[in-house]
Amino acid sequence: MKIVVIGGTGLIGSKLVAKLRERGHEAVAASPRSGVNAVTGEGLAGALTGAQVVVDVANAPSWEPAAVLEFFERSSKNLLAAEIAAGVKHHVALSIVGTDRSPGIGYFLAKDAQERVIKSSSVPYSIVRATQFFEFLDGIAEAGASGDRIVVPSAQFQPIAADDVVDSLAEVATRPPLNGTIEIAGPDKAPFNEFVARRRKAAGDSRTVVGDPHAGYYGAMIDDTSLTPGGKPQLGKITLETWLARI
Repeated sequence: MKIVVIGGTGLIGSKLVAKLRERGHEAVAASPRSGVNAVTGEGLAGALTGAQVVVDVANAPSWEPAAVLEFFERSSKNLLAAEIAAGVKHHVALSIVGTDRSPGIGYFLAKDAQERVIKSSSVPYSIVRATQFFEFLDGIAEAGASGDRIVVPSAQFQPIAADDVVDSLAEVATRPPLNGTIEIAGPDKAPFNEFVARRRKAAGDSRTVVGDPHAGYYGAMIDDTSLTPGGKPQLGKITLETWLARI
């Protein structure tokens, strides 16, 4: 089966392409590096020729609210139009747990808009919402760094390893469309600051990690439900300890 991965050279995309090829599929890594640009539409028609499935894991180059909104809306509209023309039967998109309940975060608002574009298209779809990745813990810590302290929220957090995200996407992409949304998360839930502290300790960082209920997450206030899944999410297998032992 030909599966085109939009954003196929990034963290998730490159791993997903490799995983799909291991399973015997014709996985194509499509990105501006390969001459495929979903924002401008460049190269889409050629890349999607003969494709049965498209997986969109592209990441916006800017988190500025207006720019990221334009990126996801325009790229999704162009991509879905090209899929209709090419006869693609399944559109899979990676989104974020909490997009529909974190109105203060511009990136989340943009992903929510992307989901609406997908749902309004005639292309059968599956949306996979993931919690934040273990791989992003360093960046989150630095965003809260102040002198010899790192101040982050104390709300509940349930991050996931990128490899578990890839496994889930590979399964969804090779099955019939859900025409719905699933949520995936890591196997463990704990206060935000605990995950950050464990990561910084493993990195040999002596700074004190402080959990503050009033600390913002990229400028927005969050609570125990903001970044954790509801209902019965699919849980990854890789714990933070296992992930730390691998890096």
